[in-house]
Amino acid sequence: MSLFDVCKKSLASSLYHKSHCFQFKHKQIQILDKPKDFYEYLKTSIDNAEKRIFFASLYLGKKEEELIHCLSKAMKKNKDLKLYFIVDGLRGTRETPNPCSASLLATLCKDYGDRVDIRCYKTPSSFRWQNKFLPKRINEGIGLQHMKIYGFDDEVVLSGANLSKDYFTNRQDRYYIFKGNKSFSNYYFNLHQMISQLSFKVLYDDSLAKYKLQWPSSNSSTNPEINYELFLKGSSKSVEFFLKSPIENNFEENNEKFPTLVYPVSQLTPLFLDHENDCSTEKPTLLNLFKSLNNSHAKFNWDFTTGYFNMFPALRKLLIHSASTEKVHGNVITASAFANGFYKSKGISGLLPDAYHHLAFNFLKKVKKNNSNISLSEWKLGEVNKPNGWSYHAKGIWIAPSKEYELPILTTIGSSNYTSRAYTTDLENDCIILTSDENLRLQMKDELKNIKKNTKELSLTDFKNDPHKKVKLSIKIMTKMLENKL
Repeated sequence: MSLFDVCKKSLASSLYHKSHCFQFKHKQIQILDKPKDFYEYLKTSIDNAEKRIFFASLYLGKKEEELIHCLSKAMKKNKDLKLYFIVDGLRGTRETPNPCSASLLATLCKDYGDRVDIRCYKTPSSFRWQNKFLPKRINEGIGLQHMKIYGFDDEVVLSGANLSKDYFTNRQDRYYIFKGNKSFSNYYFNLHQMISQLSFKVLYDDSLAKYKLQWPSSNSSTNPEINYELFLKGSSKSVEFFLKSPIENNFEENNEKFPTLVYPVSQLTPLFLDHENDCSTEKPTLLNLFKSLNNSHAKFNWDFTTGYFNMFPALRKLLIHSASTEKVHGNVITASAFANGFYKSKGISGLLPDAYHHLAFNFLKKVKKNNSNISLSEWKLGEVNKPNGWSYHAKGIWIAPSKEYELPILTTIGSSNYTSRAYTTDLENDCIILTSDENLRLQMKDELKNIKKNTKELSLTDFKNDPHKKVKLSIKIMTKMLENKL
């Protein structure tokens, strides 16, 4: 069985329904490389939208007046246009009563009324009594709305990028544009709406904060502030129904016409009352994929990247095992401390770059112990928060046949960092793209090449000898204690 067929069979076996696989023709998927191109594409697409704009992001930068202006201009120009927007309710209100995501977006509610639906998702755990009194920023460790979905009519952009200046200028991420597939766009709109119905509605208010949060009676579950467990009973039903229900999607077995298969996968664990009945799809699908690859004895190479390196233990075990023979080579790319967005930040977050370094060092030790064929590189371009310095926020997986110059056949794109946190406390969405389209495979290869041009391979000796990679004992202890939150 070919590598492509092994992947296809594994992914198909992980679906709740065949209709949850979407087919794309040639040239219907485009990859962007640069933050500025992502920003320009967002603005152009906002301007061209006719019926709907639906965004999900961790937050909107508190100074993103230009993006608000673009949205307002589009709403004013087109009376049929509706806007749907979700941000995280903890991160998106952090700066209150100063300008924040919620207050900026509330101005659109004031100007365009019921044509605008702004939502703040608050993780259910934040309403447990032991978490109610945690200070801002610290409380974001409980869980976040982490999905990044940017939809315009029948077009969807999936990324790991949020909506603030650094993501538009000097923070490296990934950006995939999916065009001309109405069923796919509707799927993402319905995912957006399902989470919206489990979130607080943002309204404009004349108070100092300039917004207020309200739980609409039309929501699909009880207000978690009033009854935490009753909310989870309702949210469990809503999420399970969404993930398991067939959708309108005419699947046609025609590889020449549709050379690309796209599998949306979501990790929505915090919305389940009983985690034993969690029917989230991202974690089991990826684990099943690498189990199938390992059992097939196929020859392949994989690349794995995240700016915040703390690989989920079961996935880490499978990847290390996969490269224990000469048939498979793995490559991990993570952020240098100088490219970590938390580098030199105030408070406890300033300790995170060293924590991720420590986790990378531990990973390399496991690789050596298992004699696996895996390299680890760090990404660096200047120093973050200095002139011409960039931060690194890309995340994803690529799989390619094992020949040296072979193009990838599979990649993932979305919000997940593939960590314990992603699989327990945050809302995540990824797409797994499997393709025989030569043009798309070349784009995927070029994307990976663009990332790798700013990387340098590290050895265990580098970690031991480089003074910048020396980690204090206190940080090692902190990392061990908080590993599931990183």
